[in-house]
Amino acid sequence: MKQRSAVLSLITIICAFYLWEMLDSGIIGTFALYGIDLLKTTNEWYRLITVALIHDNSSTIPIHLAFNMIALHSLGAPIEAFLGRAKFLLIFFVSLIGASLTSAMFLGYNGYSIGASGAVFGLFGAWIVIGRRIGAEVKSTYVIIGLNFALGFTIGGVDWRAHLGGLITGALFTKVLLSSSRS
Repeated sequence: MKQRSAVLSLITIICAFYLWEMLDSGIIGTFALYGIDLLKTTNEWYRLITVALIHDNSSTIPIHLAFNMIALHSLGAPIEAFLGRAKFLLIFFVSLIGASLTSAMFLGYNGYSIGASGAVFGLFGAWIVIGRRIGAEVKSTYVIIGLNFALGFTIGGVDWRAHLGGLITGALFTKVLLSSSRS
């Protein structure tokens, strides 16, 4: 029996949380990422992961969720096809933790962050490493990353630090993962 795609499983889980969030916006406070000082005080380290489950629901159109899920599918599907389910999930979650730690280091005591985009940026980093290894064209990926960073600085509420942390973590972890699988 064929296993379900990890990418589609993640999208399903995240979208289910969005529906839950539409019914009970209190879950944002339960799962959002806080600054490192508050994480240390509360010992709620699970938030490094659960941040990816929560998305902005202040608009009637779920733009935040839609962009993240489109990017997760567009990047995740080829990465999962190339490396397999387990390695894809490792990249996703290691990128998410790297993004979350980077974000938490710079969030103030009262700040918080939400969304899966830190992990998605990790997939951008992973795709660049994989693409360069297999000789694929990756220049367009650099353009998309640049545009996303530019948008992050021009519209409010975008956690560019999580994006940067995810991008770097995803690229470095994928490089290590690929070099260890050569041996």
